[in-house]
Amino acid sequence: MTDAFLNSSDSVRSARPLRHAQQVTFDGPLELEQGGRLPSVTVAYETYGRLAAEKDNAVLICHAISGDSHVARHDENDDAGWWDAIVGPGKAIDTDRYFVICPNLLGGCRGTTGPNCVNPATDRPYGHDFPTVTIGDMVEVQRRLIDHLGIERLLGVAGGSMGGHMALCWARRYPRRVRGAIPIATSPRLTSQALAFDVVGRNAILRDPCFRGGQYYDQAPGPDLGLAIARMIGHITYLSPEAMKEKFEADRHRPRQVATDFEKRFSVGSYLGYQADKFVERFDANSYITLSMAMDLYDLGATRDELISALRSSSCRWLVISFTSDWLFPPEQSRQIVDALIVADKRVSFANVASTCGHDAFLLPNDADRYGELIRAFLDNLSRPEADTPAPSDELNGNVRSIFHHRLDYDRIVELMRPGACVLDLGCGNGELLVRLKRRGHSRIVGAEIDEEELLACVRRGLDVVQLDLNRGLSSFADKQFDYVVLSQTLQSVRDVEGIIGDMLRVGRRCIVSFPNFAYSKLRTMMCVHGRAPRSPDGLLHYEWYDTPNIRFCSIEDFRSFCADKGIRTEREIYLDTEKDQEVSEDPNLNADLAIFVIGR
Repeated sequence: MTDAFLNSSDSVRSARPLRHAQQVTFDGPLELEQGGRLPSVTVAYETYGRLAAEKDNAVLICHAISGDSHVARHDENDDAGWWDAIVGPGKAIDTDRYFVICPNLLGGCRGTTGPNCVNPATDRPYGHDFPTVTIGDMVEVQRRLIDHLGIERLLGVAGGSMGGHMALCWARRYPRRVRGAIPIATSPRLTSQALAFDVVGRNAILRDPCFRGGQYYDQAPGPDLGLAIARMIGHITYLSPEAMKEKFEADRHRPRQVATDFEKRFSVGSYLGYQADKFVERFDANSYITLSMAMDLYDLGATRDELISALRSSSCRWLVISFTSDWLFPPEQSRQIVDALIVADKRVSFANVASTCGHDAFLLPNDADRYGELIRAFLDNLSRPEADTPAPSDELNGNVRSIFHHRLDYDRIVELMRPGACVLDLGCGNGELLVRLKRRGHSRIVGAEIDEEELLACVRRGLDVVQLDLNRGLSSFADKQFDYVVLSQTLQSVRDVEGIIGDMLRVGRRCIVSFPNFAYSKLRTMMCVHGRAPRSPDGLLHYEWYDTPNIRFCSIEDFRSFCADKGIRTEREIYLDTEKDQEVSEDPNLNADLAIFVIGR
């Protein structure tokens, strides 16, 4: 079936044997967090690439509920893997560079100990008697595997959805064994809505007459109907309204002729029936119950304080990724994780990737060129010694000195800061100021940027940057968390100026604001003599009047008056003529094109 209509994150998966899977059995008992024990555990896993002599290039990938160890093709003759979009030679998780490990989860049905395995106490499959396992239990089994492979410290742990829960757990439970964590499309715990879908799915299986108390392995048929319905329910939650519209609206009354017993009066019915039947071919109903319950039990806390406490033990760097159209694991939940990490002073980058693919976005190739490049850049910097920070762009060393070509206010801003101070740069762009500060020896520097491309540039430079719309405020940051908060040539694009300045003064002990002076003589001439909106061919003011993001056209006198009216203390004022590369002292409101204010309460 090649119809793009039916393509999904499940399309490439099958029940065929995993030719490259390896197994290892740990004979010691596994005491489980919810009580009970397993006398021994077998783990099925696959590896890609080569482990370096120093054993410092290992990346553990944790799969989601319906995944398995086959994360990617091993060669051109191999079956497709569930994450071929970003795992493989030359891809974002580059198997020419990294030793990639992907184990099937505890409780799974593709080679690791799970409900379909024989219970030594009864010589029958565990079935529904398989004990309740948790994300922590799964991570403990993975830890045993990593020990078995002789790896002391993982370069990275990555996973989406439930796999993201495991990445979070690894970073918390084994902080010294993880250099970088990449939780994707995940959450500190499931929303009540997500829990509800899982409850309905499990009941569909449990109430299937062929479930037989979970002991259906020697009797046919099994609870295929219940499992199929559970998958249909689940699959709806993986799509977004946009994806639903694109797939089904144009021909909603023209179902595909697929071989399924499910109702297919509408095109969406064909799709769900096809996906459900494919899932039943390769998955076990008891495993679905076991794994979904483990995901539902995962709970780092509901409040920021609980999350800070839960994540405080981590010492790794973080890359958190969410997707704008994901309503199963909504971006707000990733933001909760990020906010807690920020307040706990952990090194974190965050991107909410624009996507129409819903929760499935992390499994599909549609947006892999963006979220995959973030992962590539993050792993690349983890592999590099800390001192090897990419250099600033050559533009900084160019000969053109105009404000409209280069950010010459950065030199003065850096000079205004005491060495080693912790700094938050709002609207940090591609990280030029942050790079300067890093080279100067500032150990705690954080950027905030809304543009995805600029954010990626920062991650490539080894910087910590979070995607943030300044118009929504700085609630992610704690009071007086930074020595300096910088807003450099961004003020003019902020809707709530009073709000952002107030938040800056709350978060920073001192704040530095730079902005173009729209009362500068040349800009006055453009307006008063030529009758045209202030504009220059390059740089900050290259926009036309009708497409400019600059909504504030303030002058030095305007900002002075603002500070006086709001009771804001001005500690220092610097005025520059950037074309002449000199400070201005005489009538700066007329003769300076750029102003820098240091303010405080």
